[in-house]
Amino acid sequence: MDMPSPILGTSTGMTDPFGRKISYLRLSVTDRCDFRCFYCMPERMKFLPRDELLSLEELERLASVFIKKGVKRIRLTGGEPLVRRDILQLIQALGAKVKAGELDEITLTTNGSQLAKFAKDLAAAGVRRLNVSLDSFDEDRFAKITRRGKLEVVLDGIEKALAAGMAIKLNMVALKGINEDEFDHAIRWCGERGADLTLIETMPLGDIGEKRERTYLPLSEVQTDLAERWTLTPSAHKTGGPARYFDIAETGCRIGMITPLSHNFCASCNRVRVTCTGIIYMCLGQEDKADLLSPLRASPDDYLLEAAIDDAIGRKPEGHDFIIDDQDRPPAVKRHMNMTGG
Repeated sequence: MDMPSPILGTSTGMTDPFGRKISYLRLSVTDRCDFRCFYCMPERMKFLPRDELLSLEELERLASVFIKKGVKRIRLTGGEPLVRRDILQLIQALGAKVKAGELDEITLTTNGSQLAKFAKDLAAAGVRRLNVSLDSFDEDRFAKITRRGKLEVVLDGIEKALAAGMAIKLNMVALKGINEDEFDHAIRWCGERGADLTLIETMPLGDIGEKRERTYLPLSEVQTDLAERWTLTPSAHKTGGPARYFDIAETGCRIGMITPLSHNFCASCNRVRVTCTGIIYMCLGQEDKADLLSPLRASPDDYLLEAAIDDAIGRKPEGHDFIIDDQDRPPAVKRHMNMTGG
């Protein structure tokens, strides 16, 4: 079967070979994290030397080129983005682009460990929404999952973020035999604070030293179970990400489902990911990548960089290669999530 011809990017937009408009950039600012969540990375994770990371100025330039080419939403990721030194410099620069109407939204995905410190500054910089990863409300269980996180610190950070006026969406990885008894509590907790909840299937990214099928929980099963106690109605709500949302009548809030395995969402994929070293991945679930670092540093002019982005978008695949089953397969993708950005 012939591959569709790529439609190269222009200053007014980028469209991939399958007609999907690319308007969402997930930009990793660091591979480092102060947690070691067991489903994400091994406990003794080796991080990149700091001098291999793009500077904040280079990250801003990359973001500016993507904005010029049609990106309307940018999410800063990691690792944990708030452990990057002087990260507010970049957030403030992108916030200024939102204020100027060049960008619709700047958001972050965070583990919440630094939120109490940064909440007011993030809000002042123009951040209106945050995704906070929180996989358990039980202190001991939370510590076991994260290997070093403190639940009370994260909860305090969330409260300070809410007080600063930012909307919060909790990201909760569904883990069989670990936190599946906490989903009802999470729904109630979010409802009391006007927050949304997104459940996420574990993804086969990187070798974590154990078999993921042991904790893989299909969200199709979770949805059926939750529907016995909650009134879930499909929602038209969209955030630019892959979640399918349902309105919860009892709380007035929403629950999202990110289901790369049980309910493929590739047909509506509108995003690419750029790592903190300047590598663009056109699909989270495939290894194909392109170098943006070399053209970025080759010339102060953006022509080479734009051409490299166009070439990458022209190779964006139709779908991912994620599989989790009992066949003892190696991870579909060798790199860990913190290397790509969540």
